[in-house]
Amino acid sequence: MLNDDEDRGGHERESEGIDAVVPVRKILHVDMDAFYASVEQRDNPELRGKPVAVGGSAARGVVAAASYEARAFGVRSALPSVTAKRRCPELIFVKPRFDVYRAVSAQIHEIFAEHTDLIEPLSLDEAYLDVTENKQDIEFATEIATIIRARIKEVTGLNASAGISYCKFLAKLASDLNKPNGQAVITPKNGPAFVADLAVKKFHGVGPATAEKMQRLGIVTGADLRKKSLTFLRDNFGKSGTWYYRISRGIDERPVQPDRQRKSIGAEDTFAADIFDLEMAKAELGPLAEKVWRHAENKQISGRTVTLKVKYADFQQITRSRTSANLIRDQDELLGISGALLDGVFPVAKGIRLLGVSLSSLSESDLGPTRDQLALF
Repeated sequence: MLNDDEDRGGHERESEGIDAVVPVRKILHVDMDAFYASVEQRDNPELRGKPVAVGGSAARGVVAAASYEARAFGVRSALPSVTAKRRCPELIFVKPRFDVYRAVSAQIHEIFAEHTDLIEPLSLDEAYLDVTENKQDIEFATEIATIIRARIKEVTGLNASAGISYCKFLAKLASDLNKPNGQAVITPKNGPAFVADLAVKKFHGVGPATAEKMQRLGIVTGADLRKKSLTFLRDNFGKSGTWYYRISRGIDERPVQPDRQRKSIGAEDTFAADIFDLEMAKAELGPLAEKVWRHAENKQISGRTVTLKVKYADFQQITRSRTSANLIRDQDELLGISGALLDGVFPVAKGIRLLGVSLSSLSESDLGPTRDQLALF
């Protein structure tokens, strides 16, 4: 069970004209606390207790992660570095070490695997776990979460928070309730009431633009959302209307998917000085294409769609894409398409501060191992 007062057997699912019983599952959402920044503070004692930003610099780029000391000043991920430094003059910028973060993430996933094989990674620092049936036959999901968090601390020296509920939507919300280094439970009995009291702008999957539209329609809380009919929500939000209708009632039937496939592979870079010249911009595409293709080869996948991302000095962002009939065959083809997309952007009226390249419409590659890969066997 989820905890001592959990409803047994299942809970009713409301829908227009349909009543059903959904079996109670035990879902955990485990989320590392300020993961990148915490790793840096762990490995460098001089950073402990100080405001730290991973990524960017005092002059350029954006913050990839911020320590809790930095968050107290309003520094957060995706914030321009200049703004972050203005908010926190004592902020210390640290270059990211993704090889280290991946290694720590692998340790954490080994701990998850001690309890279940139903693990759905969302990123290096968070994952869903279905522990309805778990390897250690522990009855309470809350106990499993406590054990996992303690084991992560023992192995990595880092803190994790956890949310426990009967569905993924509520488990993710619960993991934020007692951060950092805490956990919370949302049971089937109190799930609908919890959603009713919550502002829709805090719903996972409701972005700022959607929240603003909902507010114009008089939808501010989950209770407001629940008052709207399925037809009304579909008319105003398309396919997403069905999702909003269900989560307003605490209903999320999505299973934990251990084989969740990536939708895209990408790489981007922010430049020390804005770029106005086409040839200079094309020179920056080479390392990006190489990085994307290396990841694709490692995963033995390729894609048919290449997307170029351009962010200008004023932070305006555009994307350009091209989809091929067949999978991209090699790094040179990826670079060639990226370069052709970049040609269409020039000449530019304002400088380019960031370029990104991504590969999507992914499928398993039939290219076989490369020469370098063959040498490993």
